[in-house]
Amino acid sequence: MPQKSSAPRRRAAMLAELSAVSRRYMAAYALFNQAVADRLRLHPTDLQCLNLLGLEAAPVTTGRIAELTGLTTGSATRLVDRLERAGYVTRARDTVDRRRVLVATVPGRMAEFGAVWEQLSGGWAAMFEAYDDDEVALLIAHMRRTVELSAVQIAGLREGGGGPE
Repeated sequence: MPQKSSAPRRRAAMLAELSAVSRRYMAAYALFNQAVADRLRLHPTDLQCLNLLGLEAAPVTTGRIAELTGLTTGSATRLVDRLERAGYVTRARDTVDRRRVLVATVPGRMAEFGAVWEQLSGGWAAMFEAYDDDEVALLIAHMRRTVELSAVQIAGLREGGGGPE
């Protein structure tokens, strides 16, 4: 009697493990984010907004902040208000289009923000150093796809749905 392949069972077991590990990963990241935000006396969303602003090449509008964070423009305005009160950003009229207001990070405060990340980055760098180039490429591809899928699901949730069917 021929033996059945164990590949479908192995795949099902791996996907079940991936599901559980993914949930732990997301919870660990959320808790890590909260701990860093607490250290900086920020709301976790404000922390991630600063993270995203640090990746932008120039000052941005509140509308762009709404795009980056997936927040409504009203919520993004309140977020900028909080960051401005905390000294992390300033608002200034766009010199090209005086109707627009640009939000810029404050270099000294961003240096403090960066110092906390720098303090934590050694462990992450060591972890990534253990991977070969193909594994790093897979991680990069996974993270890019995760960012794209998250944006779609956030939009779906904000529109009252549950994300893609």
